[in-house]
Amino acid sequence: MLVLCTGNSCRSQIAEAYLRHFAGDKAEVYSAGVETHGLNPKAIETMREDGIDISHHSSNNVAEYRDIGFDFVITVCDNAKERCPVLPGAAKQFHYNFPDPAKATGTADAIKEQFRHTRALIKEYCREFVKNNL
Repeated sequence: MLVLCTGNSCRSQIAEAYLRHFAGDKAEVYSAGVETHGLNPKAIETMREDGIDISHHSSNNVAEYRDIGFDFVITVCDNAKERCPVLPGAAKQFHYNFPDPAKATGTADAIKEQFRHTRALIKEYCREFVKNNL
């Protein structure tokens, strides 16, 4: 399963972690971006609050996975959906445009709250995805 976002720095990283958490050994989960922006420190912090460590994740480009025949490809932002390359295999495509907390503005608390909000949306989506598809 591949989770695809614009920069593989935040939303796709969070989704990768939750899909791994909920799927256990039922799936191999990867994430990538149509670009690579590096892992967002606020995403690491936000996931740590929920007991999941993503500090060891890396920001990968989708081109690195062009030879893998995925069963599922989940795009987590409209930009990635529009720019998603054709991948080998007959992957089922899923899409949800989660808000980008990396674009949040305001006080430190307001930004932290936006990350938490997006995390909650992604967590629930991943829980339901695993329940309904694996």
